[in-house]
Amino acid sequence: MPVLFNPRAERPASAGEAGASPLELHRRLPGYEPTPLVELPALAEELGLGRLLVKDESTRLGLPAFKILGASWAVYRELTGRLGHEPGDWSCVDDLAARFEPLRPLELLAATDGNHGRAVARVARWLGLEARIFVPRGTVRDRIRAIESEGAGVTVVQGGYDETVRRAAAERAERSLLVQDTGWPGYEEIPRRVIEGYTTMFTEIDRQAEERGIGPPDLVLVQIGVGALAAAVIRHYRKGEPGRRARIVGVEPADAACAGASIERGRPVTVPGPHRSMMAGLNCGTLSSVAWPWLERGLDAVVTLGDERAGEAMRRLAERGVVSGESGAAGLAGLLEIGHGPRSIEARERLGLDGESRVLLFSTEGITDADNYRRVVGRAQ
Repeated sequence: MPVLFNPRAERPASAGEAGASPLELHRRLPGYEPTPLVELPALAEELGLGRLLVKDESTRLGLPAFKILGASWAVYRELTGRLGHEPGDWSCVDDLAARFEPLRPLELLAATDGNHGRAVARVARWLGLEARIFVPRGTVRDRIRAIESEGAGVTVVQGGYDETVRRAAAERAERSLLVQDTGWPGYEEIPRRVIEGYTTMFTEIDRQAEERGIGPPDLVLVQIGVGALAAAVIRHYRKGEPGRRARIVGVEPADAACAGASIERGRPVTVPGPHRSMMAGLNCGTLSSVAWPWLERGLDAVVTLGDERAGEAMRRLAERGVVSGESGAAGLAGLLEIGHGPRSIEARERLGLDGESRVLLFSTEGITDADNYRRVVGRAQ
């Protein structure tokens, strides 16, 4: 079914532990500025909503995706731990690279469908480290070139995303650091840091909405993949008293619907590949062990999508000036499924949607496959 409701969603979700602010790191990185929070009034009216807001992550710190937020924070905290103390005062990445110089030589490793790997490679370049990135068979050439443009080596693994994660983990050595946004037993600290790093987006959204006099969202739709971003959304937006906090809906491709399968069975479930959706960043068959506890109790529902709905969402966003890639448009695709799909009346009622509802989406990436964007949208940008 395209919309699956979670029977365990009403269990209270903790907001998580307070800690150092990732924003304090991010605002010192090259090119930092808050990404746009775009309002789509015509689409809100079409869908019978009060307000529809999209956080546009197509130009985050010079990269076409939000992933740099998690990668930079995770690497920063891990290197600080290895150093044994805080790096002290620094004002630019050259200063920070000098503080971490005693840790060299060091190679960063990551498995990726594109955006996370490029983000890890960018962090390595900033800090004067090596990077080796592993990608699944079939990764489009544009995404590989983008990673290589950061100075990283790229290894193509003859398998899907899950096999690629295992290959990257097997390459760990004494002078390397695996920077993964998915976790498994024995490897969970860095994925937790990645989730923490995404909170910069929510801090920005809260401030941007407050400046415009917009109240907190009633519904948030979020892409799942391995679940790191969804876990971060749940940590932030499930705060508050039951009945007053936002409802949260996860979105994933129909043939990589590991979150939906896991919620149905009440335990983590792997959905075997091949995962062929054009939403490459969401083609993950196994949830992160770090993310699953948050998703299990924090998602109100999961929407599964075909590529046709994602393509429609890409075109709808392009018409309104938001350049969104395949995975980036998935949040709107999920909302279109709720608004126009076969279970729309039930979905709207169960999610409490009406003409006053405020809905928040994340456009998590810009163009990462130029040829496919042209095919789907009908123009280059």
